[in-house]
Amino acid sequence: MHIEEWLQTIPAVWVYILVGVVIGLESLGIPLPGEIVLVSAALLSSKGVVSPIVVGVCASAGAIIGDSIGYYIGWKGGRPLFDRLGRRFPKHFGPAHIAKAERLFDRWGMWAVFFGRFVALLRILAGPLAGALRMPYWRFLIANVLGGVVWAGGTTTAIYYLGVVADKWLKGFSWVGLVAALLFGLGTTVWLKRKVRAAEDEPQSVTAR
Repeated sequence: MHIEEWLQTIPAVWVYILVGVVIGLESLGIPLPGEIVLVSAALLSSKGVVSPIVVGVCASAGAIIGDSIGYYIGWKGGRPLFDRLGRRFPKHFGPAHIAKAERLFDRWGMWAVFFGRFVALLRILAGPLAGALRMPYWRFLIANVLGGVVWAGGTTTAIYYLGVVADKWLKGFSWVGLVAALLFGLGTTVWLKRKVRAAEDEPQSVTAR
């Protein structure tokens, strides 16, 4: 059973809670499929099963709160925290992942938190790493709130309207909307990764932030 089909079998209030909790835990640093859950819930909203506004609000709240808790954990745990996580979860917190994320933070500062919301690697590392690197909380919070709202609200809105159009013009073939959304998301991710790779290839001149 696909996630979208399973979500249709539970009450709407639990869909909202699930969206907020899964995205919050992912933002906290736990590798969960937050983006898949959000896309599935947004597709349901295009069919009138749940409210797109509530889905967007819950997703935004989960992202912001989860990242903030992750920041606090990173601040308290520091670098030893990532060393322990790297030993236990090398696929997600290995030395190469942490080193790459640190280079992005060194170069982009608070913008790494904002754009990290759109990149799988940084989505689970941004909060804890910002805390471990002692980024001032007010700077982190601004980027965290903006990134969470733009990512969650933008994704929900885009998928909602794609689903509405698919239902209206293609007689219920909602998978077309999902495919279009996934292609759009893939294209955006590839573009961001190319920008990040190009930035990493440039001579690094770290300035104080």
